[in-house]
Amino acid sequence: MLNIHDLSISFQGEYLFESIAFKLSAGDRVGLIGKNGAGKSTMLKILAKELEPDTGQIASDKSLKIGFLKQDIDFDYGKTVLEESYEAFTEIKALENKLNDINHQLAERTDYESEAYHQLMVDINEVQHQYEVLGGYNYQGDTEKVLQGLGFSREDFNKLTDTFSGGWRMRIELAKLLLQNNDVLLLDEPTNHLDIESIIWLENFLKNYPGVVVIVSHDKMFLDNVTNRTIEISLGRIYDYNKSYSKYLVLRNELKEQQLAAQKNQEKQIQQTERLIEKFRAKASKASMAQSLIKKLDRIERIEVDDEDNSVMTLNFPVSVTPGKVVVEAHGVSKSYGQLNVLNHVDLLIERDSKTAFVGQNGQGKSTLAKIIVGELEHQGKLKLGHNVQIGYFAQNQAEYLDKNKTVLDTMIDAANETNRSKVRDILGAFLFRGEEVDKYVKVLSGGERNRLALAKLLLQPLNVLVMDEPTNHLDIKSKNVLKEALKKFQGTLILVSHDRDFLQGLTNKVYEFKNHKLKEYLGDIDFYLEQRNVENLRELEKKEVVKSQPKETNKPSYEEQKKVKSLQNKLSNLEAKIHSLEKEIKEIDVDLATNYDEVVSNPTFFDTYQKKKSNLEKLMEEWEMVQEEIDNLV
Repeated sequence: MLNIHDLSISFQGEYLFESIAFKLSAGDRVGLIGKNGAGKSTMLKILAKELEPDTGQIASDKSLKIGFLKQDIDFDYGKTVLEESYEAFTEIKALENKLNDINHQLAERTDYESEAYHQLMVDINEVQHQYEVLGGYNYQGDTEKVLQGLGFSREDFNKLTDTFSGGWRMRIELAKLLLQNNDVLLLDEPTNHLDIESIIWLENFLKNYPGVVVIVSHDKMFLDNVTNRTIEISLGRIYDYNKSYSKYLVLRNELKEQQLAAQKNQEKQIQQTERLIEKFRAKASKASMAQSLIKKLDRIERIEVDDEDNSVMTLNFPVSVTPGKVVVEAHGVSKSYGQLNVLNHVDLLIERDSKTAFVGQNGQGKSTLAKIIVGELEHQGKLKLGHNVQIGYFAQNQAEYLDKNKTVLDTMIDAANETNRSKVRDILGAFLFRGEEVDKYVKVLSGGERNRLALAKLLLQPLNVLVMDEPTNHLDIKSKNVLKEALKKFQGTLILVSHDRDFLQGLTNKVYEFKNHKLKEYLGDIDFYLEQRNVENLRELEKKEVVKSQPKETNKPSYEEQKKVKSLQNKLSNLEAKIHSLEKEIKEIDVDLATNYDEVVSNPTFFDTYQKKKSNLEKLMEEWEMVQEEIDNLV
């Protein structure tokens, strides 16, 4: 489908990648990985033809349709969720308008015998056929299924998109891409704004996707569940293996170990040859042998070990002052958004130096309570912060708080005060913004780089309590590990909202589970909590909650039944096509009869043929009803 050859691109004189080549074929589900700033999003933009490379070619069919989910999207306001989602069907909507126009003309005209009226009848048949072929009679149902899969309820469908957060608007954009039947799907961090239920649904959708899927993600489990190929961008090169992420890492390490062993053996041979050359050089009788060995040495192709980019940010959260023993105390806190009740009379006590995890499904109030604690949301009930509490808050959409039109350096200087302004460049260097990189505008930074900048900015304020809502979004795996180590060393109080079990392990000593507008306290770490809930990971737990909340899903058909349903649905489609074709033929005959009766009936076989077509149509309709009934009984 896509053939990439000799691709290179540079920024400010430095290559992101140089002279790389690979091919993407139908069925490839590629995990595109690498450090923040390695060039993953840039690669997607090049593949989407939104960015021109310095050198190289991308060969593809002219008819190839590419869908691209970017981290930043432009959104038109004033439409409902359904209206915006229907924008995926431009051809179908155009045909709908055409059908409405023709039907309007037919309703107004009375010149039934005219050639113009006859042409309208022919036109409406052709447009209806095109409409059916493109899925015009199914697109509304398909749209609702995908929207519900991505977490929207039916009550949301007719709400204006303006009323939804950026994360939910991103879900609408993702829904549009999934509905478009693109040949190639390019997805940049698709799971960042999804809850576990939606991630599981998306995994199943992508596993069955017939085209090419290229995914940039730092969600290891998502990559392992979806991808069958991994391409890593590192130090301007790519490493390409037909394996999912975890299997790729094993192979990559094995390859490096083999390279190191081969390089070590080669070094021994080279040293031995060099000793012989020195030994023979001193003897005239051995001079020719020495020359021969020198030539042999020159011909040796030196084994190189693949370079690794091991640079990581340096992170340390210093505590400002010691707060009182009780940091946060809440009694009867409630919060509703219109008719939607999120928290209902919850109580909470956070003590100094405690490390607390907030867990549970999206929409259960974790981020809402975090915002109430930091004073961003009004609420009912009482919430009191302790003496000398200074909160540092990292929001789930923290990067959105950054001014895109400022440079990295200006962002930090504007957030600094007189005492720490002189340390701004040192802090940026610790977060891997070095040299000319501090002059980059925020708008050109990758999602991970923006999160690093937001973390750096957090260090400019005094704090003794850290409230962090999904801080690992967009961060590469090495940066996640650095953040985890910094939070382990943090001497203050930590409140952490996360779905990531690996990240939470070893970080917290208390867990609050959010469920049914209430909190339940578990006095232990994340492993103790999962043990109490009798599951292995948060993903499995939330998957259980999904099953409980959707009892209809428990009676799923077996694999054999699913196969039979699929076979019957194919049969139904074939029947529908035959019915449509026969109906079209009969309509054309009816038009001929109405406009040119004498000539048509002069054919002696006309009535037999005409009646046979009508009989066949009735039989097909009966067969269609039987197949449909059989499907209904199975589903």
